[in-house]
Amino acid sequence: MRGLLILLLLFPACKEPGPSVGPTAVANTSVNTPEIREPFLIVLGTVQDAGSPQLGCAKACCATLTAVSKDQRKVVSIGLVDIDKNFLFEATPDIRDQLSLLQAESGSPRVVPDGILLTHAHIGHYTGLMYLGMESANMDSVPVYTMPRMHRFLTQNGPWDQLVSQGNIAIKELQHEEVVPLTSGISVQPIRVPHRDEYSETVGFLIQGPHKKVLFIPDIDKWEQWEKSIIELLSEVDYALLDATFYNGAEVKNRNMAEIPHPFVIESMALFKGLTGKERDKIYYIHFNHTNPLLDSLSPEYRDVIQQGYHVARIRQRFPL
Repeated sequence: MRGLLILLLLFPACKEPGPSVGPTAVANTSVNTPEIREPFLIVLGTVQDAGSPQLGCAKACCATLTAVSKDQRKVVSIGLVDIDKNFLFEATPDIRDQLSLLQAESGSPRVVPDGILLTHAHIGHYTGLMYLGMESANMDSVPVYTMPRMHRFLTQNGPWDQLVSQGNIAIKELQHEEVVPLTSGISVQPIRVPHRDEYSETVGFLIQGPHKKVLFIPDIDKWEQWEKSIIELLSEVDYALLDATFYNGAEVKNRNMAEIPHPFVIESMALFKGLTGKERDKIYYIHFNHTNPLLDSLSPEYRDVIQQGYHVARIRQRFPL
């Protein structure tokens, strides 16, 4: 009997493996098998505020999309991963999918981001905050970084003020060109840009990592209306994710384009024509309207952009910091 007891201690009975639970289970679902060693940005969405397919659109650009294509068309957002911290730029209507993707790509067990940074008060850039409230995740004091007018908009208008009063979000006010550290090695700097500022100012972000610097401007009116030089800023960064809402003025025939100004891609490429190949290689176009032919990698417009030395941002694309 004693010998049998020793054998049982040395060779315990085999047991069928059960389902993993808790943080380990979530971490094991990560699409990243290598250990994350350096911080990075990741693209979580590339489409203009109203998404693609867009409500009411019966054109081929929306009507012929496959399920796979639709899955790749999330509203513009990027994520920042630094070891054990995650940050989200823009709270879009697709925030649920985007936070899940950020969680998976970072290998983190936490869905709750360490902060959300907003550029302005147009529907694709802040309305995802509603999923942080009591009707949904009921999150606790998620830091939301905003400029002063955006701060007032969220605290003085329902239903957003409820997120503040209920403690779902904690607003961290930003100032124009003031550098704010997010982690020990990463900081952000908001820079005001001209845009339709009905409810808030609009900013882009300069994101400084340990080794690389990224410029993120998903919305701006026209480059020539900005007091800053985009050419000079490009010389100071390693990557630039820039507004490419419309390829040209002909793609939307039922709207007055003067009411929704953006730099047409053809205008941006004309402005950047004198740049060296190295400088053009920094540019990644983003924030595409559902009509924009750059959403179709087989279009002649897409091929022309690539041949001229630029890039078209895509979901899951990473930028080391």
